[in-house]
Amino acid sequence: MSGSSAKSARRPSLNPLEHLFAKQRREGLVTETGSVTPTMKRVKIACDALAGVPIPPGRHVRIQINDPLSLYGILRPSETLRTYSVWDHSEASGEFEIRAHLYEGDGIGLTWVRDVKEGEQISFWGPLGDFDLQPDTPYHLFVGDETAAAAFGPMIRALGPDARVYGLLESETADNVVPVPGDHPMTRVHRHGASAVSSSVLLKALSAMDLPDEPGVAYVAGEARTGQAVRNHLVNERSWPRTQVKVKPFWTPGKRGLHH
Repeated sequence: MSGSSAKSARRPSLNPLEHLFAKQRREGLVTETGSVTPTMKRVKIACDALAGVPIPPGRHVRIQINDPLSLYGILRPSETLRTYSVWDHSEASGEFEIRAHLYEGDGIGLTWVRDVKEGEQISFWGPLGDFDLQPDTPYHLFVGDETAAAAFGPMIRALGPDARVYGLLESETADNVVPVPGDHPMTRVHRHGASAVSSSVLLKALSAMDLPDEPGVAYVAGEARTGQAVRNHLVNERSWPRTQVKVKPFWTPGKRGLHH
């Protein structure tokens, strides 16, 4: 190799972000899509690189909608990637499933979920995240809205039928109830047009829940302000240690790039 050729081969990328985005980037093929509820869609994705790779419950992937290394992506980074919880994963084949809430609006994530079809190639990052189960606890409490159910399902499945599990899940109507695995007691409440932001419906139901006197571990997900209110209730009204309330904001008005 000539000196000029060697120098060219060693030349770094002009984009300083490339090495950051290259980490954990994977390619996948959409193998199946379908409806879970009128407002939730499931998407199965095959990825050979995830065969033999365990994915703990509560993890997510970040799917590329627009190229983050393009000029558009650098100028508008919030309009490139969207985050989705991993609902299920076959360690043998590498295929995994995400479930996405079809919220109202016209964002890039909503457009992708609505339009994605079998046979499409996608790029994604992950699995990522730290929304982990805490095994050493008297019981587990799951609180959230429709978007949270996509993360809660695999976590509840992993706990198994013998775990002490309580759940409070909110949806717009009974038609939008997202099924979760197992036969654990799940309190279901419906907004019927009330706001999901700082949800008074969810807070009222939580206040009325009959929980054991001793605290467990709470996993709270969904709208950000509602999650803060749930944590404040458990800490201030029920004297739970703050460290035993895990809050994961999936969405909030005016902020893009969270879970869907």
